[in-house]
Amino acid sequence: MATAMRAVRVHDWGAAPVVEEVPRPELAEGDTLVRVTAAAVAHLDRTVASGNFGIRPDLPYTGGVEGAGVVVESDRFETGTPVMLRGGGLGLTRNGTWAEFVGVRSRHLTRLPEGMSAPLGATYFVPLSTAATALEPIGRLGTWPVDGVATADDEVVVVTGAAGAVGSLVAQLALRAGARVLGLVGSEGAAGRLAEGVEPVLATDGAAAASLAADRPATLLVDTLGGPALAERMGWVRPGGRAVAIGYVLGESLTVDLPNWLLQDVALLPVNMIRRTDEARSLAERFAPLLVAGELTLGVQCFDFDDAPQAMAMLASGGLAGRAVLIPEEN
Repeated sequence: MATAMRAVRVHDWGAAPVVEEVPRPELAEGDTLVRVTAAAVAHLDRTVASGNFGIRPDLPYTGGVEGAGVVVESDRFETGTPVMLRGGGLGLTRNGTWAEFVGVRSRHLTRLPEGMSAPLGATYFVPLSTAATALEPIGRLGTWPVDGVATADDEVVVVTGAAGAVGSLVAQLALRAGARVLGLVGSEGAAGRLAEGVEPVLATDGAAAASLAADRPATLLVDTLGGPALAERMGWVRPGGRAVAIGYVLGESLTVDLPNWLLQDVALLPVNMIRRTDEARSLAERFAPLLVAGELTLGVQCFDFDDAPQAMAMLASGGLAGRAVLIPEEN
């Protein structure tokens, strides 16, 4: 077996990653060697590579906090077992998935759902578990009474960033539950990527925003965008309704005018997935078969290792149609 491999490495904070040859991982007791078949490019990867995150790996390091692969050597799994790679410090405290091979603590590996492709297996867990968590335990879809609304069929759900990975799955799951779903998107192109049944609302359509503010049709707002305008979007929700905040791609700060917020009577609920690990795993296992069967869809764009900087740039600009994965050449 060759002793070298290709990996995508970060050498300086804020700089584009580079592809280079490095030694294959050496396994410690309790480790599994995995041949990577797909490595996700996630928002957390970009945050860590900026150098502004609370965890800073020693430079240079191999990025990648998520991925999928096939077991090569293990004390726990049979050779050839397809597995999901996430957790255990990957891409944070130890080299990550942006490599042809990775060494992982065996206890952090999970078998891929039967029939799931490697690119989907590398990317599905976070958006699917986040979307399901936002709707069920936090948003309480169908069980949060608003003006007599008591079932999912009575819910009107507005999803911002509805063409993105998380937003798209929120919209699809809400539709499956029987809700009416409005999807806020940034362009006509993004509107064309919405699931069938989602009613598109263009962010550039001032008249549509004014109508939402005047009519307040939503019982639930699931917001993936954040930023100062979240306060305005909360005004699209009926009194007694709720807004679930997932992301902050349009800004990390929100100013709430307390008198008007109290008058609106809209609950603001945060999605903190860090404290919902077991719940997230259960929800992902429950809904993953729908992805395999094609009853739910998640867009994935594949890139070669050499195109990792392009994938990172498209992630930062919002130009991805779904999630990005890096595919080693040998795959």
